[in-house]
Amino acid sequence: MKIALIGYGKMGHEIEKIAKERGHEVVLTLDTLINPQDFTKENLQKAEVVIEFTRPDAAFENYKKCFEAGVPVVSGTTGWLDKMPEVEKMCKENGKTFFYSSNYSIGVNIFFRLNKFLAKIMDGFDNYDVNMVETHHIHKLDKPSGTAITLAEGILENFHRKNGWTLEAKDAKEKVLINSVREGEVPGTHSIKYYSDIDDIEIIHTAHSRKGLALGAVLAAEFLKGKPSGFYGMDDMLKF
Repeated sequence: MKIALIGYGKMGHEIEKIAKERGHEVVLTLDTLINPQDFTKENLQKAEVVIEFTRPDAAFENYKKCFEAGVPVVSGTTGWLDKMPEVEKMCKENGKTFFYSSNYSIGVNIFFRLNKFLAKIMDGFDNYDVNMVETHHIHKLDKPSGTAITLAEGILENFHRKNGWTLEAKDAKEKVLINSVREGEVPGTHSIKYYSDIDDIEIIHTAHSRKGLALGAVLAAEFLKGKPSGFYGMDDMLKF
């Protein structure tokens, strides 16, 4: 399969490495700070799929350029979800193909399911409250992480004493408190704790490198091959 990469930092290089190991050809690498002149319709059309890991403020415009070129997109950028309805509309009404996940790690997606299951159980025990801590490297721009938002949404679907999520401790009584930490080069750690006066119950996912994210993104690109237009996610690929 011929792949174009938009975003050629650490993640882009890891994706390129794994894509080549799996027998794919990377026909285009784009870094808007280095070679923006190569971001053309003609170059995009050399690829069968685009994998995009960039910045929240650039992602939506990148998607539109790919859609104009008629190339499916796998997106790993977070922090742009206010534009999600527009992307979904383009997929539905204009025949575009898009795959999005807040986290491409297979382990994290298993963690998403575990999180929902635990929240459903804990909803029956009024003496427990819940909070979350997410820790990432200092280069990550969005707070909280897209993964943390997905986890919070999973809690809210099943733990009905909360009506939203917050970054502010003063709102934690009614909302799921997310503590966002940015330090060092941490790939990503997410912990969810249910706590009471008697004990704590905690689940944690710790990423050791970017490899799991990169592999998942390449698997998503493989999944899109031959698929009809539409908006896809990890639940579709993993058949959860």
